[in-house]
Amino acid sequence: MSEPSNRSALYQEAFQQAILDHKSYRLHAERGREFVFVAGELLTIREDADRVSRKLVQNNIGNERGKDFDGMVRLVLPRNSDDIPDIVRLLRDPRQWPGERTPFVQPHHVLFGHGGNMHGHPGQPPHVGTPLADPDKSTSEHGKGVVVGILDTGISRTAGSDHPLWLADAFIPKPEEVDAAYAHDDVFALEGGHGTFVAGVMRQAAPGVRFDPEKALDPTGLGTEEDFVRALSSFDEKVRIVNISMGCFTQDDTASEPIRRALATLPDDVVVVASAGNQGTTRPSWPAALYGVVAVAAVAEERDGSRAPACYSNHGHWVDACAVGNRTSTFLKGRWELPGLPADVYDRFAYWLGTSFAAPHVAGRIAATMTEHGLSAIDARDKLLSGRPEFFPGYGVLVE
Repeated sequence: MSEPSNRSALYQEAFQQAILDHKSYRLHAERGREFVFVAGELLTIREDADRVSRKLVQNNIGNERGKDFDGMVRLVLPRNSDDIPDIVRLLRDPRQWPGERTPFVQPHHVLFGHGGNMHGHPGQPPHVGTPLADPDKSTSEHGKGVVVGILDTGISRTAGSDHPLWLADAFIPKPEEVDAAYAHDDVFALEGGHGTFVAGVMRQAAPGVRFDPEKALDPTGLGTEEDFVRALSSFDEKVRIVNISMGCFTQDDTASEPIRRALATLPDDVVVVASAGNQGTTRPSWPAALYGVVAVAAVAEERDGSRAPACYSNHGHWVDACAVGNRTSTFLKGRWELPGLPADVYDRFAYWLGTSFAAPHVAGRIAATMTEHGLSAIDARDKLLSGRPEFFPGYGVLVE
């Protein structure tokens, strides 16, 4: 096996181990229908909670009410922690509810950053990158005055001093928004630095834009729907655009209700941009596949400048746009270690690929279009994406 292939396989194995290390996370591994969920938790809505609880008892499944969040009711099933997908299938069966409306029920899904994969097409960790050239002074006003909310791993505490030309004035560092980044010592966690990389990509597209980062993922790139909801409600500033370089697959590919509800609470003039995912499939990834969200696929840029659909990128009728996914951006100091391979030593810059990094480019271009043409976020989005042909079927409009 070549080193790149071995690197991808080891990265995939490390993500599988990350799920096991979380203790309460499980991978439903049914081929083509994979998703990650929280063991022992079932989500329903308030108007259905009592009926669902009684039906569980009728099927000899003990349950108790947990802590609600964002209108979702959490039922805890201590003795059936690994059986959630089967229990959801049971409760979604109309035959269980003769003469009644089938209630809403779903697992408590786990999201993951789209700089790597939980399942599907093998991804790769970052590579050591060369420093970016200084920002182009002629574009320094692009995006100025626009605040973009970034849901991610957080941003490095030292990002401003590590990258004074790119990130020094981009955000106000707050302890709860700092990316922990490292698994131990100076060794990166699986997606440590992901949010800092995303921020640098956005600033390359719109050097004047500012950020309000919120942590929805831990440094391994994992977070629950509850984490997502909490992060989305925590912005300190008035954001005009929200970038979400993460997502989840769900049981039966139905929309995540907690994510849908959380996004519905945003003001109507806020544009949401989300990465499509890196599993090389047409399965919908949430929140990208939700109506009104700008779903972004990835394009691969070769050394000669040619571009083609990235083989790893999710795609389909639900995708609105695409952009180059293999990029160099701002990163941290530290080491990347995978068993059996030499450690890579990073000095503040990295090269990475994924739809995670196509999405912030699109978000940045929307911000830049706002200031270049004096437009609202909605109008800038429409100007950038409307009236142009698809780059490739299922990949949407190419944003350069």
